[in-house]
Parts: sequence; structure tokens; C-alpha cells
Amino acid sequence: MPGCARRCKHGLVKFALSVSRLVTGTLIKDRVDDDLELSVVCHRPEGLEQLEALTKFNKKELQVLYRGFKNECPSGVVNEETFKQIYSQFFPHGDASTYAHYLFNAFDSTQSGSIKFEDFVTALSILLRGTTTEKLQWTFNLYDINRDGLINKEEMTDIVKAIYDMMGRFTYPALKTDTTKQHVDAFFQKMDKNRDGFVTLDEFILSCQEDENIMRSLQLFENVI
Repeated sequence: MPGCARRCKHGLVKFALSVSRLVTGTLIKDRVDDDLELSVVCHRPEGLEQLEALTKFNKKELQVLYRGFKNECPSGVVNEETFKQIYSQFFPHGDASTYAHYLFNAFDSTQSGSIKFEDFVTALSILLRGTTTEKLQWTFNLYDINRDGLINKEEMTDIVKAIYDMMGRFTYPALKTDTTKQHVDAFFQKMDKNRDGFVTLDEFILSCQEDENIMRSLQLFENVI
């Protein structure tokens, strides 16, 4: 897998680990044997039974996740600017704003302009507990910026640039003028099976499943929570 994609995975892993630390701290401070504690918020999440059916978290885990989410987002929703501020803390030596924008859109599956608890926990369920195919499909949707079901070179170029901006001075190897193009070309050489200039979901999943490094990186999400 191209280095840019590995860095993308690394960023998502850091995000998932940060959630784990947040949840662990919340678990120590709060009891989890009661129902969702709903204070006055702008958005109230769906019931536990419905979220249990939609995700791979049990009731206790959902209660803990909700408390962590509410502690960070008392209104019950996260807008893009708040999301960018939270995510940028994980990459203090770079500019994570553009990549955070793409990540926000991936979490905001309904394109409502905000991330609700349901959006958050559904995405986490896929990243942490989903099948290999589900995780790869979520990643594909992250790369498919215009949501037309295909990844083109322009989209992949934007993603690669955003990852390099996010990594900042810790980018290795040091960037050269044509580094982004080299990574994009390598991505399409590997993924674009029929050489039509686009990568479909099927091509993406098949290519990833053929790569041991990608399969190994997906396992980093397991057992985070």
C-alpha cells in the first residue's frame, strides 16, 4: 500500500485510540448501570435498543461512549469546526484541517452538516468491530470525496496532499515536488485493475485484500474499546 494510505490509517488509529482513552477515563468516573443520562441538549440520541441493533456495541459500552461524547459535546452534536479543533490536537506539528474535513464528511453519512452520537457510534462500530469488507468500504467512502462511487486521480491527489499537510514536519521521507504524484500513480497502478482512470469499490476491496500490509493495518483497530 502506498505510504500515504498507511499514514491515513495511522491517523484513524490515533483517533480511535484517543476515543479509547477518553472512554476509559469516563468509565472510571461514572456509573454505567443506568440508562442514557440525557440532559438538556440540542439533539437526543436514539434509544439504546435501536443503537444496539445498528451497531456492534452492547448497552454498557453505548452508555460509556455516550457519556464521553456528551462530555466533549454537551449540545449532542459536533459541527465541522469543532471536529477540526478536536482532531488537530492529535497532529500539532501539521495542518490537519483539510484531512479533518474529509474525515468529518465520512462520519456525517447523512450530509447534515453535523455529527450526532448515532453517526459517531455507527462509524466507530465499523472501524473497531466491523468486518474487513465493512472497514474497507468505510475507507473507500472517505477517499470518494464527491460520493459518486468512484475514486479519481483528483480526489486521491487531494487526499494525499491533506495527509502530508497533516503530518507536517514529521513527514518521512522528506517531500519532493513530485512526491504526491508518485503516490497517486502508485495507488492507481495497484488499484485500477481495468486501467480506466477510476477505482471502483470492488477494485479497491480486491486490491486491499491482496495486500498483507493493509490487512495487518486493519487489525490495529481491533480491541481498542
